[in-house]
Amino acid sequence: MSSRSVRWRVAELPTTRAGVERAFSYFIAGVRLGTLAQMIPAVHTGVATSPHGAAYLVCWIAAAVATVTVSVVTLVRRRPLGAAASAADFALACLLLALAPLVLESGERFGTWVAYQPGYALSIIITASGVRSLTLWAGGLLGVVVSYLVYLGASAGGSMISTAVGNILTYVVYALVTRMFFGYTRRIAHDADTSRARAAELARREEERRAQVMMHNGVAVMRLLTEPSTEAARSGLIDLAEVELQRMRSYLRGREQHGDGTAAEPGHSVALAAMVGRVCDRFADLNVDALLDLGVGLRLRAAQADALERALESLLLNVRVHARADGVVVHLDQGAGGSWTLTVRDDGVGFDPAARTGGIGLREVVVGELRRQGLAVQIESAVAEGTTVTISSRPATAAVGSGRDALADAA
Repeated sequence: MSSRSVRWRVAELPTTRAGVERAFSYFIAGVRLGTLAQMIPAVHTGVATSPHGAAYLVCWIAAAVATVTVSVVTLVRRRPLGAAASAADFALACLLLALAPLVLESGERFGTWVAYQPGYALSIIITASGVRSLTLWAGGLLGVVVSYLVYLGASAGGSMISTAVGNILTYVVYALVTRMFFGYTRRIAHDADTSRARAAELARREEERRAQVMMHNGVAVMRLLTEPSTEAARSGLIDLAEVELQRMRSYLRGREQHGDGTAAEPGHSVALAAMVGRVCDRFADLNVDALLDLGVGLRLRAAQADALERALESLLLNVRVHARADGVVVHLDQGAGGSWTLTVRDDGVGFDPAARTGGIGLREVVVGELRRQGLAVQIESAVAEGTTVTISSRPATAAVGSGRDALADAA
């Protein structure tokens, strides 16, 4: 199918403000050309029966040319007419109605397309209701109604009065309905565009957050590699840098990857104790005491395991950079029903939780990511008393003490 034919398929129009305006152009062209199609069969009879055949033909041609012009212009513009063109459209409809008594036999003003003027005016009311100016629309409608009364003249009396009133009401009702149709559809399109823009912004922020989380540990490792250190510590950092390099590559390729280099799959589960042990081995220079025997056999979903691995790495990196600790204890405990608790305790300098809200490491990599995976996080610290981070598979109870969980709450 050619691209040209696809352009004209209304079902494939985008649900945007531009798409709605283009659909309006199709609607306007359809109404106007449909009216012209009804006018054509009666033109010969109209010229033959008119008291002024030449004048009748001139008026008819003016209406036909205006119809074709409006249809072509709206299709090319892909939106309804502007204010000036709509005013001219209303003016022509009013003029044709006012001149109609001069070119029509009095008995032909109702029930025949020889008297095309009322039907033509109705097509203007329907299609020009898309003009954005409320004043122009209301003024145009009023002008058509007044011109229609002129068109009726003495013919409105007697048995035809009900028909005349019905036609006027038709003008008013169609004007209100189509005005509501244009306005409401535009509002829907505006809301859709706004929602898409909001969703795109949220997606951008989420991707920015994911990038910060993914790159945080790698940046910390690179920073440590640029600083003087012992050969043993540097060797451990190089191993950790390789893990972070693999993780960054996987992120850039759009795939999740565990720290052991294996690809993460949605249905995959990870042995918790083995994963924690691998992370602790990367920080051997910190004198990490890993007590994991009570958690042997526990398994986590791939997404939870990946978030927990990054969080544990971030915690140990914080210990290396900030804590100046002599030792770190990592303890894994299994509770009833497969629940578990992982505790990371260092004897470093600690900090005052009330005076800090935490950086990306604690706020996003640890607290934010773990809570998004349904894991509970508590952070306890005090100046000169070290720091304890507790991660559990179930919601933790309320903390006791002013410093407890302050960073978690701030996140």
